[in-house]
Amino acid sequence: MRFAPTEIAGVVLVDLDPAADDRGHFARLHCARDFADAGHPFTPLQTSLSHNTAALTLRGMHYQDAPHEEAKLVRVTRGRIFDVAVDLRPDSPTFRRWTGAELSADNGRALLIGPGLAHGFLTLEDQTDVLYQIDRLFEPGHGQGLRWDDPALAIAWPARPRVISERDATYPDLVVRA
Repeated sequence: MRFAPTEIAGVVLVDLDPAADDRGHFARLHCARDFADAGHPFTPLQTSLSHNTAALTLRGMHYQDAPHEEAKLVRVTRGRIFDVAVDLRPDSPTFRRWTGAELSADNGRALLIGPGLAHGFLTLEDQTDVLYQIDRLFEPGHGQGLRWDDPALAIAWPARPRVISERDATYPDLVVRA
């Protein structure tokens, strides 16, 4: 695996380093030792799958409130997404900034999103599956969110969503929460 920092501390692009032969290729998706050696210790306790039927489905922007913050490794196993993380840590120099990356089954890229960050994505193809590996067990009642199109964040989504849940569409702006 190859690790590349983004402009936000705690958000790291993780690229595969596949071994290829006549059959195709083989690549590790996670190795606790490799993550720790790269300075990004991450040990998943839960794995989840988000299946999205239609292109331009938006999920987010989600996070768990303190003290239940979680880190997650997000990877696409089928299709393609534009994946976004927003820094919600008030003491961070990148507070209220966002970063995004295209993740796809073809590019094999993952995004490691640390605690204290909101996460969301927009599907770019029909029938897109997103695999989440999460470093803590889910704590019901602590899920929060912020508006995907908050003008103060100015996230440059590649398109306007066509499918979005009522909950995701009605989250407050970050400026309301901060």
